[in-house]
Amino acid sequence: MNLRKLGLIGGMSWVSTGIYYERINRLVQKRAAPMASAPMLIESLDFCKLYGLREEKDWRRASDILCESAKRLEGAGAGALIIGANSMHKLYDDIAGAVDIPILHIADYVGQAVEDAGYKTAALLGTRNVMTESFYRKRLVAHGIDLLPPNMDNVETLNRIIYDELMIGKVSRDAQRAMRTIITNKAQDGADSIVLACTELDLVVDVDANVLPVFDSTRIHCEAAARWILEEELVN
Repeated sequence: MNLRKLGLIGGMSWVSTGIYYERINRLVQKRAAPMASAPMLIESLDFCKLYGLREEKDWRRASDILCESAKRLEGAGAGALIIGANSMHKLYDDIAGAVDIPILHIADYVGQAVEDAGYKTAALLGTRNVMTESFYRKRLVAHGIDLLPPNMDNVETLNRIIYDELMIGKVSRDAQRAMRTIITNKAQDGADSIVLACTELDLVVDVDANVLPVFDSTRIHCEAAARWILEEELVN
């Protein structure tokens, strides 16, 4: 079987990059051959340079860093790219414009998965910019999904859990309890599904056994990546 070489822009955080690498390889191994490994090029960026972006000038600097990373991966032989962070898809258009190879947009595959499963009203959980800005939400809405408005108390709680705990590899019972409470409240607010739009959130959410169906962006993105590597049909 011919396996194509994928580039991963990672390091945002190193925790999620490790999850991506393991999951993509397990999927490829399962469907290709017992000894198969996914051909991947990974550039793990220094997250200290990409953390806490608020001002426009900060995002311009981040765009330059990710665009240069994409170019290096393309130059090294990657035939397609993935960005291992939901929040950094805010810069997707800049990065896609810097290279001549496709970039698999995480929200497109998440939206397709929710649509295919027949759910219509989702609650979006992730970092502050993912939950409150349009760059991610509009891609889900394009799949016919209504999104509950963000609860700002939840936004601050999630942002703290993600940045202060999960991105440094800390998993606490308090975070697990907070996530269960948030998801239960979203069900009471009318959501019929949950979108985990942070690559580390499944560390504190039981994706397979919850009060609502949970669509984990990391799992879905890894599946799309594996399908591309295996030259299987991709639908988004």
